[in-house]
Amino acid sequence: MQTFKVDGMTCGGCVGAVTRAVQSLDKDAKVDVDLASHTVKVDSPLPAVQIIDVITTAGFEARTAPGE
Repeated sequence: MQTFKVDGMTCGGCVGAVTRAVQSLDKDAKVDVDLASHTVKVDSPLPAVQIIDVITTAGFEARTAPGE
């Protein structure tokens, strides 16, 4: 499980956009978005850099969460 800090998420639509973005690369990825803490946990074999890139392309600022 990889954890990312994702800035710019403000609503359920943002949660859906981030989830769809990650699952566009890995349809079996488990994506858990915590809107309050602006964290996204992804269970997928994809490298973190690919996940960050696809979330950024979707319009959000993503980075690996501290301690990951």
